[in-house]
Amino acid sequence: MVAGFDGHAVPAELRALAREWDLGGVVLFGRNVEAPEQVAELAFTVEQLAQEVPLWVSVDQEGGRVARLRAPFTEWPPMESLGRQGDSALAERFAKALADELSAVGITLDFAPVLDVRHDGANNVIGDRALSADPAEVGRLGAIVIDTLQRHGIAACGKHFPGHGDARADSHDELPVIEHPPERIREWDMAPFRAAVSAEVAGVMTAHILYPALDAERPATLSRTIVRGMLRDEVGHRGLIVTDDLEMGAITHTHTVERAAVSAIDAGCDTLLLCSGSIERHASVVEALIRAVEDKTLDVRDVEDALERHRAVKARFLAGERPRRPLGGKALQSRLGSSASQVVAADIARA
Repeated sequence: MVAGFDGHAVPAELRALAREWDLGGVVLFGRNVEAPEQVAELAFTVEQLAQEVPLWVSVDQEGGRVARLRAPFTEWPPMESLGRQGDSALAERFAKALADELSAVGITLDFAPVLDVRHDGANNVIGDRALSADPAEVGRLGAIVIDTLQRHGIAACGKHFPGHGDARADSHDELPVIEHPPERIREWDMAPFRAAVSAEVAGVMTAHILYPALDAERPATLSRTIVRGMLRDEVGHRGLIVTDDLEMGAITHTHTVERAAVSAIDAGCDTLLLCSGSIERHASVVEALIRAVEDKTLDVRDVEDALERHRAVKARFLAGERPRRPLGGKALQSRLGSSASQVVAADIARA
């Protein structure tokens, strides 16, 4: 479980939850960010919660509308602008600068890049977050961003499989339905994810969307056909499979969060993303998973397999000695919003 929380420090209740059951990590939002030094201290505190396996410190830092870290961090243009440039070197410069700022404050996992293909007329929940309306370009540039982030120590997570770009509703509020035939989904929407898997992306996030041609009953996040059959077996992804936030309306209108968590693990997801600040809800999800294993609703081997994938991916990015203390003062300030990063942002914005 990767958990959200409220405030600028780790709540005592979340510390207790980590002591009792351990956590996969935390996810930071604007409500957790006061200043760079505070974020660095917060990430350091989270690292100290680790017991047997290190914790992710994760964030949605895409650029444009979806950026939890604002000035003095570099404020990046939307990725649509990067896609319009089509410049491989610029994509690499962007991802390197992004990775340097994230690592400076102790963030280790970025829920980016968006690998959805932009569709005109769709709900703007994706819109300018997408690199392009051309699947090949999304895959090409997305793979460069992934490779560069990961070469510089930040685990990347492409989203939202098998493709959110043509959704006509916002999954934060309701369950979208995409009526594309299977061949269209495979050839068009899934193409960028194949490129990401070839780039050895650390994680792939699922979409809370119903694709009747693939599974008429379950949204992708809860579908064994889509998660195991397509992402794991067909596309060949061997890294982490991460749910989108299980507390979004697309899920909660028809499921309790606890039941959805069990169904997501059963479908083949490895990581449950719970973004609210309700530690009570987080605890009830863990208890639901334990009960599901005990009553054999979940196969314990699936849970153990998910844990082993966490170990393997975290060994790539979290192995070795972690910083003894976080950066601060001029050492930290020099790595945020630098003149070099501002030049990269301006080059992207020219589109």
